Amino acid sequence: MAERETFAFQSEGKELLELMVHSVYSNKDIFLRELISNASDALDKLRLESLTDPELAGDLAGGEIRLIVDRERRSLTVADTGIGMNREDLVNFLGTIARSGSREFVRLARERADGVSPELIGQFGVGFYASFMVAERVDVVSRKIRETEAWKWSSSGDGTYAIEEGERDRPGTTVTLFLKPADEEGGMGDYADPHVLRGIVKRYSDFVPWPIRLRGKEEDETLNSMQAIWTRPEGEVTEEEFEEFYHHVSHDWGKPGYRMTTRAEGTTSYRALLFIPERAPLDLFIREGKRGIALYIRRVFIMHDCTELIPEYLRFLRGVVDSEDLPLNISREILQKDRASMAIRSGLVRKVLETLRTSLAKDREKYRSFWKEFGAVLKEGIFSDEKNRTTLLGVSLFSSSTEADPVTLEEYVGRMKPDQHAIWYLTGSSVEVIKGSPHLEVLAARGYEVLLLSDPVDELWTQGVTEFQGKPLRSAAKGDPEVGGGEDRERAQEARAAAAGEFAALCRVLQGFLDKDVKEVRVSERLTSSPACLVGEVHDMTPQLEKLLRHMGRDLPPVKRVLEINPGHPVLRGLRDLHAADAADPRIEEFAQVLLGQARLAEGTELPDPATFSRQVAKLLEVALAVRRRESPGA
Repeated sequence: MAERETFAFQSEGKELLELMVHSVYSNKDIFLRELISNASDALDKLRLESLTDPELAGDLAGGEIRLIVDRERRSLTVADTGIGMNREDLVNFLGTIARSGSREFVRLARERADGVSPELIGQFGVGFYASFMVAERVDVVSRKIRETEAWKWSSSGDGTYAIEEGERDRPGTTVTLFLKPADEEGGMGDYADPHVLRGIVKRYSDFVPWPIRLRGKEEDETLNSMQAIWTRPEGEVTEEEFEEFYHHVSHDWGKPGYRMTTRAEGTTSYRALLFIPERAPLDLFIREGKRGIALYIRRVFIMHDCTELIPEYLRFLRGVVDSEDLPLNISREILQKDRASMAIRSGLVRKVLETLRTSLAKDREKYRSFWKEFGAVLKEGIFSDEKNRTTLLGVSLFSSSTEADPVTLEEYVGRMKPDQHAIWYLTGSSVEVIKGSPHLEVLAARGYEVLLLSDPVDELWTQGVTEFQGKPLRSAAKGDPEVGGGEDRERAQEARAAAAGEFAALCRVLQGFLDKDVKEVRVSERLTSSPACLVGEVHDMTPQLEKLLRHMGRDLPPVKRVLEINPGHPVLRGLRDLHAADAADPRIEEFAQVLLGQARLAEGTELPDPATFSRQVAKLLEVALAVRRRESPGA
């Protein structure tokens, strides 16, 4: 019988082992996931070997992973009936930190003539050492296939390990952990408690393809389902099963609005089962809220809330992604950004947008319900995802000044008037406020449709989108409207030029009174019934965007805009006559301030000094009533 031998760990020894135990894993429950994954790998290796060696079929029969608890000794054993290890393997793969037996096996398998490439979980060679987070000592007894000797590896995580002959009836590996005391406050569960083990297996290893059995007093209990719903043909899964799984992954007890399954094979392989809820979650607009996509690697749970696989504007998605190719960091807890993860992200986005585009075309009512719940979030992608911008614009719905139901940009373009050269839109705090805006007057008079954009995100994406299907997007509150064409346009320009000359003196006076608030006072071409409105230059920020950026912490200088006056309105004509009669009349300044306040209110902007505005309006009403009494004393 060979003597017991003691070795020092390779690769920085005790210091590296301590780093592994205390720094790599944030959750101590992970140790069981890693041991089960290693056991699953060992069984997968044996299954692969049996394909070319029929004599191993007997060893593969009844393949399982077994958990054994000894509460008196405070020990937990994880045993498998897999490929096993010999003395050399124990030295190479357990005695050398970060050298993975699975990685070595994959390398050798790929060099084989049959070209078999197994699906194996362990790719880092560090998962086993998570055991030392929860164990004072770890014993490993293993026997390799085609060999009769078993070997025992033992370490207390102190920088050394020992190897000696062991005993095992059949090939496979037994890992026994002599557990540290439970410490709930320190995150150390009672891993000798079967109830705790059931919860960990259910969370992390429910879909491992080999049975995980917990030895009980009378009979063994199988802890995992082994049935990953996303790996089954969609036609074999009932709607009830899909709905039950949706409840499981979303914690939403309603029905999903949409269900999507997708898979890819080749350079990057993955499967995904995704859902869109019927109703928006309460944390939809909370940046710290959960995304809802769970990541599995070969059916082993890795993480919830996998932000790397979906963009922010699809954060309402729920479901799972199961990949064979994604690289994790050393603890399997953080996804690394690489070509594989970007390929999966691109594929998921494409699948979701295809589903939405189909629904928009075939089931408009259902799509309107989706848009009401999630449209404001989806529009975030218009400015953040340049690659899919055209598609996102195509599936977006917008309130319209002429239609009862929301419309698409394509529908809008199809209804444009022959003399209409732009897609007109107007942003504001609500659809109701926008509908009453004076900026729409000339457009409405010509029968032009205007998109009414009331979501805060509309202020952002409209800054970057300049056209759709060759038609420019124009804000009704910026620049000159320049509506119509040909002789109509010429007549409008001539009328505006004449009015500008007629009201030039009044505009200069009003500009003097309002100079600290507006950059210019000019005659308007866009007003037909309102006395005045505020407009920006083509590249100015809107008041809503300015407010949004200030709320985001941006320090911005105040943006001055243009006050446009309506030369055909009785108030402005009366004010012109008042100025012509007495340019020093103090009421002119009061009228100027009220006109500015009315223009602000009409567009939904807050007044900087509501009390002063109220007093000014009251004073003008008092004057107007006094004049009325003088003109109609018997009234």
